[in-house]
Amino acid sequence: MDARNQVVMSQVMLPHQAKVAGNVHGGEIMKFMDMAAGACAMKYARSNCVTARVDELVFHIPIFVGALVTCTANIAYVGNTSMDVYVEVYSEDMESGNGPEKALCAHFTMVSMNRANRPQKVPPYTPQTDDEIRMYEAAAAKVKARKK
Repeated sequence: MDARNQVVMSQVMLPHQAKVAGNVHGGEIMKFMDMAAGACAMKYARSNCVTARVDELVFHIPIFVGALVTCTANIAYVGNTSMDVYVEVYSEDMESGNGPEKALCAHFTMVSMNRANRPQKVPPYTPQTDDEIRMYEAAAAKVKARKK
């Protein structure tokens, strides 16, 4: 994996991010995912990038206060001015040592913006590894289906 194509961010979930029962608000996780996707897109495009679309988010497990949450964002596909960034979220119970467990994942469409706040062309992307090729082909199929 090319270091320019990936960002990994982690943070411990704190009480102010949770509901009374101790589980973290879904919006907090979505915000963290968006930050990771944005950082990954900006690192790749070397420009400001904005979120244009987020695919479906399905939470597989609850995330609680004290968990170490890690978002891994990867460039999956690059179009003319936009990028598909695949973000996976893992949760790890710091006390018990359980995990990390996959909590959710989603595809973010990020658009590269110039200084005049207009979409700008991004560098072409050529996947290198088997995982990158698989991710690229899946994302390309999604993009093609959306355009129909």
